[in-house]
Amino acid sequence: MRQLVTDTPLGGSPFPPIADYGFLSDCETTALVAPSGNVEWMCLPRMDGPSVFGAILDRDAGFFRVGPAATQVPAGRRYIPGTNVLETTWGTKTGWVIVRDVLLIGPWHHDDDRSHTHRRSPTDHDADHVLLRTLRCVNGSVEIEMECEPVLDYGRERVSWEYGDEGYHAAIARGPDSDLTLRLHTDLNVGFEGSRARARTTMRDGDLAYVALGWSEHGCPTTWGEAYERLRGTADFWHDWLAHGDFPDHPWRTYLQRSALTLKGLTYAPTGAMVAAPTTSLPETPGGQRNWDYRYTWIRDSTFMLWGLYTLGFDWEADDFFYFIADVAGGEEELQIMYGIDGERRLDERTLDHLGGYEGARPVRVGNGAHDHRQHDVWGALLDSFYLHSRSRDRLADTMWPILCRQVEDALAHWREPDRGIWEVRGEPKHFTSSKMFCWVAADRGARLAVLREEHERAQRWAAAAEEIKADVLTHGVDERGVLVQHYETTALDASLLLAPLLRFLPPDDPIVRATVLAVGEELTEDGLVLRYRPEETDDGFAGAQEGTFAICSFWMVSALAEIGETDRARDLCAKMLGYASPLLLFAEEIEARSGRHLGNFPQAFTHLALINAVMHVVRADEELQERSPIREDVDR
Repeated sequence: MRQLVTDTPLGGSPFPPIADYGFLSDCETTALVAPSGNVEWMCLPRMDGPSVFGAILDRDAGFFRVGPAATQVPAGRRYIPGTNVLETTWGTKTGWVIVRDVLLIGPWHHDDDRSHTHRRSPTDHDADHVLLRTLRCVNGSVEIEMECEPVLDYGRERVSWEYGDEGYHAAIARGPDSDLTLRLHTDLNVGFEGSRARARTTMRDGDLAYVALGWSEHGCPTTWGEAYERLRGTADFWHDWLAHGDFPDHPWRTYLQRSALTLKGLTYAPTGAMVAAPTTSLPETPGGQRNWDYRYTWIRDSTFMLWGLYTLGFDWEADDFFYFIADVAGGEEELQIMYGIDGERRLDERTLDHLGGYEGARPVRVGNGAHDHRQHDVWGALLDSFYLHSRSRDRLADTMWPILCRQVEDALAHWREPDRGIWEVRGEPKHFTSSKMFCWVAADRGARLAVLREEHERAQRWAAAAEEIKADVLTHGVDERGVLVQHYETTALDASLLLAPLLRFLPPDDPIVRATVLAVGEELTEDGLVLRYRPEETDDGFAGAQEGTFAICSFWMVSALAEIGETDRARDLCAKMLGYASPLLLFAEEIEARSGRHLGNFPQAFTHLALINAVMHVVRADEELQERSPIREDVDR
């Protein structure tokens, strides 16, 4: 396995830290860009497809770099505010250059035909299927290097290049066994070295350049002027989209906005599905085996997704995701815990043994074997989604009612059985307490919706079932201290139990809720950050394997502390967690408490959803304090 000359090892590793990647999206495709200017992850033709650039999982699996020839560490990186356009500023011995990277979004493309992929209502915009990289020299002179070496099908298929016109500004790449065609357009002079396209030039103060890589019939920019206009149009799209949101005037507003932009970027626009993350097999344990493919959509995310989007005012995206969930739940087959972004049910898991893995973490997996696990949280997550949607619309469509009824009945038919829990453990099924709580949610929300429909007999039956489930949990899922436990056969703690007040399973002032929140805070943390469980106490199929703290669990703790009235502790923990954000305000799945290192797939939707919930809990607590402050009372008088 060779090391790319474009990498600057940190601690002996040729891989950049996970948190240092920048995230790009056109809402169909995503890309991760290393600080060196190297695109190290991009899958085509959509975000769950085979990788074209896969250096994040093996340094020989494809990359695309644009930047100074002799400098690998930039002077600064940021998103253009309010957008998903990444800007990198480079300072060299001889000059300064600014590079902007973006996946282009243009006008709706299907005016004269119908899209074969879009199932949601058309909008005014559509993905252009172009990765654009622009350069502007702002001082002195800088020697620039462009290298593009795609390796298709997860690093298994090298391409052949040929020129696309009479000059040196257009190139075409194809693989021997792939239908994918890549088209490179640039105002640099391009040559080929094997499967790599290269260009070198010296840019001087005021010089402009661009490189565009496309993969569909929509076409790349062919001049700098066109490239600039299309970049500006994409920035306008993101600005206009963000302007529809409702963000509080609060110091943490920027974290909410970046989370919203990230969640939008993780949404597959044609169907409304949201992937849990755009990557596969970034390890939860350094060098370990907890390496999973997260490029799918989880039903359990649905209630948090809708809550976050509705809270921030993004009703259109919330509705699209709701109707995607309704689509996959509307058939005759049993509800799964996850689906492909086009609603696929079979997500067969396999390993890619030819890839070395991020920092040697193997195996590298594609597909996800948990797709056919039995996890009883799915019914409650789905019913809470229906409930949230109906509250936001003050109605529930008649076509949705049969879907809802079937899911409630499934929850009631199975809640007494063991399952694999919210964390998808690969050990033996257990009677997980949080799974029972979610079955209670299914019955409770179903009963509430039945009342709205004036189906009182059904409402009474489901409400009675909810009470039975709650009584069972309080009998078997609470230890001698009055603390909720992970499952019925243990006294171990589990961070998912922090959801008890958030799901309204128990009121925030219930002694069991307070005892559980405080016990998790004292016994299930490292340096104040929350573990999902202690691996030595949990049969998760990986005996002895350790992992980092789960960012989502720490944000759940913030929300739970706010719920029980511990607002100062909630604010302090939230501030601490926000301090762990990446330089671009992104979060992975886990954080190593000792070092602050991000672990797991990146960026992680569930983390950003929990961030929104946590920050809004603190914002509302701050607003209540302001309302009660003596200064405010004097002003009011």
